Amino acid sequence: MATVGVEEMSQIERENSEEVQENREEIKRIPPWTKQITARGIVASLLIGIIYSVIVMKLSLTTGLVPNLNVSAALLAYVFIRTWTKLIQKAGIVSTPFTRQENTLIQTCAVACYSISFGGGFGSYLLGLNKRTYEQAGVDTEGNSPGSYKEPGIGWMTGFLFVVSFVGLLALVPLRKIMIIDYKLAYPSGTATAVLINGFHTPKGDEMAKKQVHGFMKFFSISFLWGLFRWFYSGGGECGFSNFPTFGLKAWKQSFYFDFDMTYIGAGMICSHLVNLSLLLGAVLSWGMMWPLIDRQKGDWFPQTLPESSMKSLTGYKVFVSIALILGDGLYNFLKILFFTSQNICVKLKQRNPRTFSDDTNKPQDDLQRNEVFTRESIPMWVACVGYSIFSIISIIVIPLMFPELKWYYVVVAYILAPSLSFCNAYGAGLTDMNMAYNYGKVALFVLAALSGKENGVVAGLIGWA
Repeated sequence: MATVGVEEMSQIERENSEEVQENREEIKRIPPWTKQITARGIVASLLIGIIYSVIVMKLSLTTGLVPNLNVSAALLAYVFIRTWTKLIQKAGIVSTPFTRQENTLIQTCAVACYSISFGGGFGSYLLGLNKRTYEQAGVDTEGNSPGSYKEPGIGWMTGFLFVVSFVGLLALVPLRKIMIIDYKLAYPSGTATAVLINGFHTPKGDEMAKKQVHGFMKFFSISFLWGLFRWFYSGGGECGFSNFPTFGLKAWKQSFYFDFDMTYIGAGMICSHLVNLSLLLGAVLSWGMMWPLIDRQKGDWFPQTLPESSMKSLTGYKVFVSIALILGDGLYNFLKILFFTSQNICVKLKQRNPRTFSDDTNKPQDDLQRNEVFTRESIPMWVACVGYSIFSIISIIVIPLMFPELKWYYVVVAYILAPSLSFCNAYGAGLTDMNMAYNYGKVALFVLAALSGKENGVVAGLIGWA
């Protein structure tokens, strides 16, 4: 019996050593980052990024709600490249294997592409600078000074985004190892995407991907055909399926109608039920109760002669009540994330033991291998520091020239505070999967608008949001 036990133990040890050896060989086979960037990958990421940018722009301009599309971007990347490789294989052309690293790279580039559509302010602060918004806010409105607008233009918007977009990336480079290896933060959305991509590139993954692609194509076809059908039966203006009076004409006048748009149905399916219920409650309370009741106070609360679109009329109540609720909730989440972030950092610092913190001997072999791969090809610290300094200097010079309302010393203070805020946001996102960057921007908007005064407050606040 003892002999059998010894043989079983030796067999288990042999299998474990073989598994470790296979993992090491797999790590050695991982191509360098220069080989992971391919022409087909760049083309695929551009196509997916353009498609998702259109979707994100529509959602941000209509609802202001943009769901997380990381997982679907990874699926589309897999579909595009697998289809391409199969086509050229049938044509007798040899292509390089499609790896999970290339899949991740395409997904990351596509997400970065559509993130600029939302985070770049095309549906918020950059669009809010145009003349039409200035006129809708009321030319005579206090603080809405003449000339405090800038019409959208490809040239200045591209230059502005090039100046401000890369700084945040470089600020996070030093935090990469700390967040993922030292603090072992989960980053739920990123982890889910990584699990999905890993699943695609396994022997059973191809079968799973085929089922997902079949479902994707089926519902894509239904959505496309339905959109075509709606277009044939749309009368323009307030007619057709886009303004269907589901609850009657009286409710239709209060904006309670169904537009049969599959985009919003898909967005509702991605978002959690709490978000959907909150939106429904807000719609019922505002358009069903508050706005009709406030409209009856015309002549008492605001002059009857003013048009409804004036900020001193009913629209003013709509805008400022909604903004107050959004900012109140944003401030609550902002303080909550800061509290939990600070609390977790303190716990981690207390648990750190100088004698054992850098000791890797007790770590599992798999963890050591993952850490080795993660840190093997990273941006050097000096490159991040030099790049951050260069882009900061360029921003301090260029932004005040583009927008004289925003003084150069405000830009200096913003870039001094950016690394610490980046750390708080990255740590909070790793814990809760909530990106609070936009709430930081809203706080900056109010601070800079207050500091810049009535004449320059609007432009300085909106540009400082970036």
